[in-house]
Amino acid sequence: MLKTLSILGFVGAALAAYTDDLVKSLPDMADFNDFKLYSGYLSVKGVGKYLHYMLVESQGDPTTDPLLIWFNGGPGCSSMLGYLQEHGPYVLEDGATKFHKNDYSWNKEVNMLYIESPAGVGFSYCDRKEICSFDDETSSQDNLDALLSFFEKFPEYRTHDLYISGESYAGVYVPYLAWRIDNFNQDAATKNTF
Repeated sequence: MLKTLSILGFVGAALAAYTDDLVKSLPDMADFNDFKLYSGYLSVKGVGKYLHYMLVESQGDPTTDPLLIWFNGGPGCSSMLGYLQEHGPYVLEDGATKFHKNDYSWNKEVNMLYIESPAGVGFSYCDRKEICSFDDETSSQDNLDALLSFFEKFPEYRTHDLYISGESYAGVYVPYLAWRIDNFNQDAATKNTF
């Protein structure tokens, strides 16, 4: 478990969630009455990369439930696979043509943040083709920048317990991002910025 209080001590408090990215409904899915869903882009600091995210708020208590980041692996597999076929609030089974409510959705207990990484995967994109390359090091920095961008949009989540999870090549993404967060926090602590 990683605490996010120190990672974003520089972000001011907000009174309400970022509403520009609020999704009211999706095809074949009922209106979202039990939770809020957000979809948009998280910018990678100063380089012209934009990682697509979906935030599916908890059906429990989104104001106190943990925040769980999900990465699909690959590299090159969209995290929308996890959202749409594995543990999102509505799933599409293999061979099916309609979504159905998922009784085992992970957002029953946590706020789920799906991030499509690296840039160029799924709906994530780069401004220029020449910057749309990555390795484990650059991808982890991009993921940290995206997380910081997320907390700028949703500062109310900065005090929630933070978990990072995924499957397949996310076995590399997850520890690299945890390492980046730890380094960021240590640097912030030595600068006394929080």
